[in-house]
Amino acid sequence: MEIPKQKHSLIDDAQGIAFGSFMASVGVLLLTHLGFVTGQTAGLAILISYATGWGFGPVFFVVNLPFYWLGWRRFGPGFVAKSFAAVALLSLLVSFLPPYLQFGTVHPAVGAVLIGCLTGAGLLALFRHGSSLGGVGIVGLYIQDATGFRAGWVQLIFDAALFALAFFLRDPVTVGWSFLGAIVLNLTIAVNHRRDRYIV
Repeated sequence: MEIPKQKHSLIDDAQGIAFGSFMASVGVLLLTHLGFVTGQTAGLAILISYATGWGFGPVFFVVNLPFYWLGWRRFGPGFVAKSFAAVALLSLLVSFLPPYLQFGTVHPAVGAVLIGCLTGAGLLALFRHGSSLGGVGIVGLYIQDATGFRAGWVQLIFDAALFALAFFLRDPVTVGWSFLGAIVLNLTIAVNHRRDRYIV
């Protein structure tokens, strides 16, 4: 017997977005503590932050602004409102958490895996509550709709360009550990983000 799907309540969404943003913010703080890089709009914001010395939180918030219009057209106002809330919350948390959450010695391998797990768990929560933390996926879907070129390839090309740029700002070993974190993150999403398994 098939279990009927149920919609999340407003409280469910608020809890899911708060949890997802918090987990992702801890992942970002650990990532910047280790000097790592990552992909998507978060990765772009981190590289800008490294290059300029500007805080990640404000940069991440501004970098995402152009994508909300595309999100509105592709997914509707509900998605945009939830994504705006998630991005704003993560930007605030990353700016205000450091005095209350500090890291000591973290081995890069352990850090890379933990970053991937923390951020992956956060993104899963956001996805399941109709939200996101970045606009590159939206651009990918637009290109896919217009040309047939797969959205996944668009994201992969964008991330490859970011990691190539990272070699000018970080040493190759650090970029390599960062890549491990990105693999863990993407595997976490790929294995667990399945609409045919998640029923609400």
